[in-house]
Amino acid sequence: MAKARKSKIDWNKAFQPVIKKYKRKKHPLDYKNRYELLVMVVLSARDSDKHINEIAPALFKAFPSMKDLAKAKAGTLRKYIGRVRNYANKTKWLMTLSKAVGSDDKIPTTLKELTSLPGIGRKSANVIIRESGGRAEGIIVDLHVLRVAPRIGAAAGSDPKKIEAQLMEKVDQRSWNDIGMALSFLGRETCRPTNPHCEECPVNSVCAFYRSMK
Repeated sequence: MAKARKSKIDWNKAFQPVIKKYKRKKHPLDYKNRYELLVMVVLSARDSDKHINEIAPALFKAFPSMKDLAKAKAGTLRKYIGRVRNYANKTKWLMTLSKAVGSDDKIPTTLKELTSLPGIGRKSANVIIRESGGRAEGIIVDLHVLRVAPRIGAAAGSDPKKIEAQLMEKVDQRSWNDIGMALSFLGRETCRPTNPHCEECPVNSVCAFYRSMK
């Protein structure tokens, strides 16, 4: 990974092309409402969005709302999420949080409230807030952002919380909801772990990795 560049780059300006490209792009999880979003975000931890999209229809047919999920028995819920990675803990988390929340209209909207629920950390909460159109309180740092931000030189290290803090210092709050997801999509599509498509990258003009390769 490239180290954060010491030159004074205006990251608000530098990130605008990638934000513009992905600003209106929905998260890869194929949710239909905030209830489904919250459940799928919990299930997707250390699993793939594609896999969660595959098991979601049957799960939500059986449990179409938070109230229904709150009534679920562990054995029944496992029939639908038993192929999900870390399903045992996720079963417990979903049963606990569904009882705590109670109904779809009571799903929390703030970072503090969301992260107080089991199975939801800062990244997950930031995803829920972004996809719900809420006021950003942080920046999404998933596995893609964790790799891309240091590579381009916008942050340094490998700790998600520290990467998030560095990005929050460099980017105005009005762009927090957009930049995390934009960098995530950039990592999925262009800034690949191997053989990145640097010539196509909208931030290659400021990218430390690209400069090192030229």
